[in-house]
Amino acid sequence: MASGFFAILDDIAALMDDVAITTKVAARKTAGILGDDLAVNAEKATGFLSSRELPVLWAITKGSLINKVIIVPIALLLNIFFPVAIKYILILGGFYLAYEGVEKIIEYFFHHPKPAQQVIAESRENDSDAEKTKVKSAITTDFILSVEIVIIALGSVADKSMSIQIITVAAVALIATIGVYGIVALIVRMDDAGHQLIKRSGNKGFLASLGTLLVKSLPVVIKMLAVIGTIALILVAGGIFAHNIAYLHHLFPNLLVVIKEFALGLIGGLIMVALLTVGKKLISVFK
Repeated sequence: MASGFFAILDDIAALMDDVAITTKVAARKTAGILGDDLAVNAEKATGFLSSRELPVLWAITKGSLINKVIIVPIALLLNIFFPVAIKYILILGGFYLAYEGVEKIIEYFFHHPKPAQQVIAESRENDSDAEKTKVKSAITTDFILSVEIVIIALGSVADKSMSIQIITVAAVALIATIGVYGIVALIVRMDDAGHQLIKRSGNKGFLASLGTLLVKSLPVVIKMLAVIGTIALILVAGGIFAHNIAYLHHLFPNLLVVIKEFALGLIGGLIMVALLTVGKKLISVFK
């Protein structure tokens, strides 16, 4: 009886060792997409009133956790019964990410700003709706990026037992959410941390200088994240196209990978913008 109990413990320990190794490998393979995920979600979690930053971030984090709860079991089941579907799901998600990235670029270059008084009036009326819309958009984008993370993690343990696959993919999904949104929380609260340092130091010495640096750096960081997040969306989309469409994978083999993936993402986004624009116009004509 006792020997059986210790044998079970030994099996569990061996399983945990295997999981630790596979999780480390999977995390390393998903590091690139996690960096893109961080840039995209940090940009989407900013731009709110200071009092709303953490509630908004918490709402996005809960949405991200729900995304993982949905994606992980579906990915595992599809991998067993219908693996080819994963590729097409990734490609469709790639078009969504490409559209989001290109739409931001088009809005930046061709959006005509409204008069300041009109913007202030509209912002007061629609703060709640705008916040909900941005949270919904962030959760949707997180869903697509989470699919990519889960698929990469699953691919890294495809030759392992089902139990190791389940635990490893679930662990990577959880680490991705906690790690990404934990860092995002630190970024969006930089200015508060800076104000506290200035206050506690009596606005003197090294801590006061550090606090001032944090406060002044936040607007710069937010602007950088907006640019990096947009580029990340297009690169991730282009990477999905290049890795899952055979013709594109072998196209221009001597071209630098980053340039190729950015170009593919940009083209995919422009196609989606054109299709949706034409679709909206046709709908308005037939109404």
